[in-house]
Amino acid sequence: MRRGELPPAVLRFAKHCMLDWFGVALAGAREPVSRIVFEQLARADGGDEATLLGFGRRASLATAALMNGTSSHALDYDDTHWGMQGHPSAPVLGALLALAERERAGGAALLAAFVAGVEVECLLGRWLNPEHYARGFHATGTLGSFGAAAAAAHLLELDERAWQHAFGLAGTQAAGLKSGFGTMAKPFHAGRAAQSGLGAALLAAAGFEANPEILDDPQGFAATHGAPLAQPSSDPEGWLILDTLFKYHAACHLTHATIEGLRELMRTQALTPAAVSGIELRVDPSCLGVCNIERPETGLQAKFSLKATAALALLGDDTSDPSTFHDARATAADVVALMRRVQVRAQPMAATRSEVRVTRRDGVALSTVHDSGIPARDLADQQTRLRHKFERLCPLPTESTRALADRILSLEQLPNLDPLLELIGSPYP
Repeated sequence: MRRGELPPAVLRFAKHCMLDWFGVALAGAREPVSRIVFEQLARADGGDEATLLGFGRRASLATAALMNGTSSHALDYDDTHWGMQGHPSAPVLGALLALAERERAGGAALLAAFVAGVEVECLLGRWLNPEHYARGFHATGTLGSFGAAAAAAHLLELDERAWQHAFGLAGTQAAGLKSGFGTMAKPFHAGRAAQSGLGAALLAAAGFEANPEILDDPQGFAATHGAPLAQPSSDPEGWLILDTLFKYHAACHLTHATIEGLRELMRTQALTPAAVSGIELRVDPSCLGVCNIERPETGLQAKFSLKATAALALLGDDTSDPSTFHDARATAADVVALMRRVQVRAQPMAATRSEVRVTRRDGVALSTVHDSGIPARDLADQQTRLRHKFERLCPLPTESTRALADRILSLEQLPNLDPLLELIGSPYP
């Protein structure tokens, strides 16, 4: 993939990913996980190579990648990709923004490198999943390391052998377990993937050697992290980035179909919490190990609870607002009482699909089905929705927020990133 060869739809979609990422990263810098990582791992960094979003500070490339990758996944509100079974933009842009700033790269080069990184991690996902995810690996941390390395290698214009060594080093560092879901470890996976992938490319550029066959080696990544006899799937038709999904609820993506299903019943059937005697959610068995925390005690855990998100949706809470998911609300009496009426049952289906069955106190049964895994094809509508989300999330003054959105959506015209960074270089509370 050479610079300047992105089809118009791919270019536009990439800018949508950028817009969404900047919004969740700037808002995520306020989260406790980001503040702790900054205080313990970044504050003492004396580097001056790249910007730490939301902190008004600069740091080394490695620290900037760690911080920006972590912040962008802190809200669990960033984009997803079902082929990757993870969050594609967080690790890639966490690494790439820092490198592009140091290299004085233009917007077109940044976008091309970003697409390269997303395509790589999603191709790996198509190859290794569902086994990789089913084994308990968090693809944002594992496959994201390769995506970050690929994006950095593309921006640095490394040759094929250096790419292979970058992959070798990224693969031996790749980490992230689903057992960390509902904790601060999950966004840290994205930060570490950004940091390790960027470091892999930089070391490879300097002549560092790793196993260039890391993916295919009998003791390599595919053999240990995927199916024992995994073989690469056939080349996909079209661009995988176009299957990226954007979140409009600030919770695990696998809860979104349930939220939308309940909202549909509330709209069409005038359903209220008081009228409900029971709710049955039918989801794919794979969801049970991801977002089925029975009794969440924190707002973070509530994001990974089908029962909690169902209760919040039915109670009319704004699940598009990250502040909805706070500790006091997760344990509030009305939420807990409604959660007791929710039953989650496993039924083989698409993991992004949910069947919602509600029994009213008068005995009437209602049901609906929703699938949150269908990518948007109306890019004008998608841009409108994402811009609204961005302007709501971005903690900058209104004028600066709108200017930043405009510049991101015309990124390919920028000779360097200064017009973006000048808007976001100052700290905010």
